[in-house]
Amino acid sequence: MRPSRFAAAPAFALVALFAVNAAADPAQWSREWPDTDFSQTTVEFSEIRSGGPPKDGIPAIWEPTHIPVSQETRLDDREPVLTYEHPGEAARAYPVRYLMWHEIVNDVVGDLPIAVTYCPLCNSAMVFDARLDESVLTFGVSGKLRHSDMIMYDRETHSWWQQAVGEGVVGRHAGARLKQLPGWMESWAEFRERNPDGLVMDEPDWRRAYGQNPYVGYDSAPRPFLYLGDDPPHDINPLARVVRVEDRAWTFERLREAGEIREAGLVLTWTPGQASALDSRLIAQGRDVGTVRVRDEQGSDVPHDIPFAFAFHAFFPDGVWMLGD
Repeated sequence: MRPSRFAAAPAFALVALFAVNAAADPAQWSREWPDTDFSQTTVEFSEIRSGGPPKDGIPAIWEPTHIPVSQETRLDDREPVLTYEHPGEAARAYPVRYLMWHEIVNDVVGDLPIAVTYCPLCNSAMVFDARLDESVLTFGVSGKLRHSDMIMYDRETHSWWQQAVGEGVVGRHAGARLKQLPGWMESWAEFRERNPDGLVMDEPDWRRAYGQNPYVGYDSAPRPFLYLGDDPPHDINPLARVVRVEDRAWTFERLREAGEIREAGLVLTWTPGQASALDSRLIAQGRDVGTVRVRDEQGSDVPHDIPFAFAFHAFFPDGVWMLGD
């Protein structure tokens, strides 16, 4: 969660590795997390590492402010936003320039509480229904990583949650699953043109370098940060973007070449115009990675994610790689 220049990442990662190996101990974690039930877990504690910042060192957002699309003047047309459209409500855009520094936004759309999440190290961007059974959960950033993916925690039970799959991994809610909602990454221009009456999350009241990428060059780095797992199969670059729908993955490369793919009851499309948030120092200057939409055959948006290939392989080791002929 930490590096700003990945040319120096290997040395930083080596130092961090020794530190986190020593810290992978619930007896030590319980001092910082006295309300977490470490007797309940679905994962090996040895897989959990410190990302650098402590609990809430990356501050999640609660009760965000939204402004009309027409009032937003900070965003460049190519900047990525995470879009959520709820029936009967104005569409909402959550700029990655803010998610980069906060990783979680707790919001309410209509009467639906949601958690808008983004893990830069995995490029995983998902919107979850924040309700579990009869409870409403609110989420913060734990400062811990597993397979280089953010571990969230809920403020109600202090259970730990794996962001990439929306699953409780430690604590009272270990084994529980959040419902993923249809959300997608697109350029600010795409959102604005389609939703002239939409809303966009306003700049948070924090001192952060919004619009800048603290992970310069990450998505062209040779290795993911603090990831010790196996590389993806089929000679796929670990930091290549893929489209994940449940336990299937399509590479951006294949989709970009085809423009449209119809498989497994889905229609996947790719269009140019969206900047990578993890390339240049200024997000707006990132290389074009394009926008993906995933719909079913009736045209309805389908929940999906756009992680790096290593993250799909780590969390879905038996997943299906949709490589075509």
